[in-house]
Amino acid sequence: MKIFLDANILFSAANTHSALYQTLCLLGEKHELATSYYAIGEARRNVALKKSDWLNCFEELVTDLALCPQGQLTETVKLVEKDRPILASAIAGKCAYLVTGDRKDFGHLYGQSLEGVLILPPSDIAEKLL
Repeated sequence: MKIFLDANILFSAANTHSALYQTLCLLGEKHELATSYYAIGEARRNVALKKSDWLNCFEELVTDLALCPQGQLTETVKLVEKDRPILASAIAGKCAYLVTGDRKDFGHLYGQSLEGVLILPPSDIAEKLL
């Protein structure tokens, strides 16, 4: 099963002491973890700006991820412009799940499936698949 990781998930998982990092390690043993160049770019900028000491771990983390192609949303979805490429890539990459901690912009979509991609917060993906 393929699981798409949003930029905020990549940012948080760059801390090897975090529960999220441990969760992704466990998920990665049984599932394919994926993201997009767009998400990596956003996360890399934020790590460099806010937690530069996490950069090495971040770079190691992203080298093990599958990369989903850029996509276009065909559905009319209420989503801010900066987040549309995230959902579009998860769909284009045929991911089963999109994991995002962005409650502000994705929260209204939690638990919904769009074009085969179920959108979940990190706590729900861990509960569902571990």
